[in-house]
Amino acid sequence: MFKSQAANARCASCRKAGFSAFELVIAILIISALAAVLLNRAIYYKEMAEKAAMESTVRLVKTGLQIRLAELIVTNRQAEAARLETEDPFQWLDDKPPNYAGSYQTPPNTGKWYFDANERQLVYVVNSANRLDVDSDRGAKQIRFRARLLKDRLQLYGTEVESVSGVVLVPVNPYRWR
Repeated sequence: MFKSQAANARCASCRKAGFSAFELVIAILIISALAAVLLNRAIYYKEMAEKAAMESTVRLVKTGLQIRLAELIVTNRQAEAARLETEDPFQWLDDKPPNYAGSYQTPPNTGKWYFDANERQLVYVVNSANRLDVDSDRGAKQIRFRARLLKDRLQLYGTEVESVSGVVLVPVNPYRWR
């Protein structure tokens, strides 16, 4: 009888050292919930990084357009400024971004910039668009921009003339990152 009591005591201590099925399921559920939250955050930060990169490129293109317009004004060639609204604004940059695909009739892969030659618009094809709202009837999530000249009316020698005062890069359709 002494042997069976010792065996029972050993089995009882064995059960205490391991996990029950219920404890294992609870541990798996907790780990799964934490992994889901972590994955959601990673996707969010990836999309916000794409947004920041896109906005940085927009600022770069705006600066390139403004410098080009300043060159035209300084050299007294304001008449050529109208071309800024129809030409690819990336041509005014010394170094094009690595995700610039060029001038296309149809959009390239996601995560790329291209110049839509038909519409005369600069387009970014969004890679991660879960939190992007675009007011557009196009199928793919695209953010489209158009260069616009700013003009002022000036009095010059008694007559009113229209003069180019700046250039901006504006979205064609409203968009919002949530």
